[in-house]
This record gives sequence, C-alpha cells and structure tokens, in this order.
Amino acid sequence: MHARGLLRLVPSRPVPPPPAAPGDVLAEAEGLRVHLGGRPVLDGVAVTVRAGEVLALVGPNGAGKSTLLGALAADVPAAEGVVRVHGRPVKEWSAPELALRRAVLPQSASLSFPFPVEEVVRMGRAPWAGSDLADEDDAAVAEAMARTEVTGFAGRPFSALSGGERARVALARVLAQRAPLLLLDEPTAALDLRHQELVLRLCRERARAGDAVAVVLHDLSLAAAYADRVAILRAGRVAADGPPAEVLSEGLLSEVYDQPVEVLPHPRTGAPLVVPRREP
Repeated sequence: MHARGLLRLVPSRPVPPPPAAPGDVLAEAEGLRVHLGGRPVLDGVAVTVRAGEVLALVGPNGAGKSTLLGALAADVPAAEGVVRVHGRPVKEWSAPELALRRAVLPQSASLSFPFPVEEVVRMGRAPWAGSDLADEDDAAVAEAMARTEVTGFAGRPFSALSGGERARVALARVLAQRAPLLLLDEPTAALDLRHQELVLRLCRERARAGDAVAVVLHDLSLAAAYADRVAILRAGRVAADGPPAEVLSEGLLSEVYDQPVEVLPHPRTGAPLVVPRREP
C-alpha cells in the first residue's frame, strides 16, 4: 500500500480542550429524562456545571443524584433531552475525546487484580498516552498521590486497603487525569472527618484553579461549606438550584427529606449548618 494510504489509516490523536474561562459551561443537561429498569429515574432535569465552580448534588436516597452524574459523564443514556460536555452533545464525542475532558469517580472502586496503589493512580494518565503531555505522567501521579495523602502506601496492593484508603486512591486517579471537568459520586462516603475535609478542600481548589466540579454529597453542611451552588434533587427532579444560603432552607429541606431540620449559621463562617430537629 502507498505510504500516503498508510498514513490515512493511522487514527489521529484526540485534541485536548482549550483552557476554559471562569463561568464557561463544561457540562449541562436540558430536559433530561432517564429510565432505568423500566422506570423513570430523572424527569425533565436541567442543570449546569461551570468552570470555576463546585456544584453539589444533594437529595434523599433514590432522588436521582448518581444517575444525573452518570448522565453528565455520558455513562448513562438519556431517554429524552440532551446532555452536553464542553458545548457538544455527549454522543458526538468519542471515548478518547471524553477522557480528555471529564474524569469520573464512581461510588465504589473495585479491582480484580492486586495492582499497587501507584499503578492504580497511574491509570488516570491513560488518556494522555502517546501525547506530548505524557511526559507529565510521573509528576501528575506524584502530585495527585501527595494531595490525597496516599504516597505513604504507594507500593501496597489496592485490594489490601481499607475502604477509606481505596476512596482516596480512586480520587488520586481522577486528579492525575487532569481533566477540566470532575464528576465525583459520594467521594466522602467512606472517609473520616479529616479526610472528608481534605477531599472537599481539593474540590474547591480545583474549581478555583479553573476546573468545573460536580460532586454528589449526603452531608448538607459539607455541601454548604464548600459548594458554590447546590442542586437539590427530589424524586428525579430539581427542587432547587442556587447558592447554599439561598436553597438550604428549613422548609424545603424538611419537605424534601421528610424529616424536620434546623438550619443554623456557622458561628465563625456563617455558612449554613443543617441538623435534624430533635426534641430535648
């Protein structure tokens, strides 16, 4: 075959996205409906994830938070509506192109083989293999491990770690990917108090550096402390979306969660603190 014909058979590498400006919409859903197992899970959801912001997705169990995150990641198909990543419908991106634009942390991290921790984190660099930025692999892996405080057990098998340690290693893999859109599903669920704060600080730092972060949380006070916006889901719909101080109201939260709550200002920061209402 002619050399020119051979060149045409070589697939071109996906091009990384240009830097985003603050406020750019890096992911959005419009009129999103999703059915799982024959039943509707999301019903007409609209949400945006913007560069420079942390968006917290909150709501009771079964509200559709993880499904919405999966749809934004292009991992859950829409029955109706549209999901866009970096301005284009997700169906128009190839898998390699998406991998340069969004990094996804699922609820649970499991591996069938006892890979060392460092190798698990290095998996986050796979989208950059063969590119000019592959030279940054070692630095990206080392930085991600240091930020999530897993460097001390870099050589241990992932399968030998505790649940909280696995969660931090999985987050390190996401950070090492260095995608501008981070989609994190309950990253604090298995963590102790110190590491819950660590993870949410990392989310805020990535947003301040220009990334867009969407994170599913159950702790409403954590969401209030670290998120720029909070979207409250109820039965597959968005009940409220806005700054924490505006949407985390006693009346709405008590109704959505079917549990009376009190919303109090933090004595030092003024951020809302959400606690169940209890009788003395």
